[in-house]
Amino acid sequence: MVSNASDPGAPGGRRPLIGLTTYLEPSRHGIWDVVSALLPAVYLDGVRAAGGRPVLLPPREPGGAGWSDAELADLDGLVLTGGGDVDPARYGQEPLSTTGTPHPARDDHEISLVRSALRRGLPVLGICRGAQVLNVALGGTLHQHLPDVLDGRRHQGAPAEFATTTVRTEPGSRVRELLGEETTVHCYHHQAVDRLADGLRVAARAQDGTVEAVEGTDPAAALLLGVQWHPEEDAGDRRLFAALVAAARHAPAAVSR
Repeated sequence: MVSNASDPGAPGGRRPLIGLTTYLEPSRHGIWDVVSALLPAVYLDGVRAAGGRPVLLPPREPGGAGWSDAELADLDGLVLTGGGDVDPARYGQEPLSTTGTPHPARDDHEISLVRSALRRGLPVLGICRGAQVLNVALGGTLHQHLPDVLDGRRHQGAPAEFATTTVRTEPGSRVRELLGEETTVHCYHHQAVDRLADGLRVAARAQDGTVEAVEGTDPAAALLLGVQWHPEEDAGDRRLFAALVAAARHAPAAVSR
């Protein structure tokens, strides 16, 4: 059970509750081989360092009922975490040979969470896959393999090795307000936004034109932000997590307490 932990130094005296998506994978715990809900701890570190309280949100089995609004009523914000490719069927395409094996339960889970968060007015931060889920959930499409459209150029290093890239933010965007005109980030992706969904705008691009950040177009709505890079990997820069937590303090669930 999650306690209503307070932070005397925070506005309102309460640390917002931030849900983070996880994925189901076979794992070994001592003598036990089981399926576990997993997430790298650096995501939790990012939320905690920014003043939030992280809680893990595991997917349900394929075809099962998604998380209901009532089950998510205590959340003040949502992080859509990184991971494998979104099933191209979700945006009306056949998979390429370079596209990863689909995980229907995770896709169902995260698309449902996006829609629930928007209905409830919760702030959302999508990271890498999470930015792609955000675009697909709202009706956009993806480039399935960037080297096919960028003449072999890559946005990831060797396996399990992050690359760095410089992104330039768009004038007037929330991302520019948070990060300035230009910033260097950790990235590891072979897919990216293609056709932008209604309700989103491009907020930053890499030097080769790849969309590196998207954000909501409604200035009156809660924070809605997706970045193609991995801010959780930079312990010295928690600005995006801090923006999410700050917005979460004003979310409907937080305000009603």
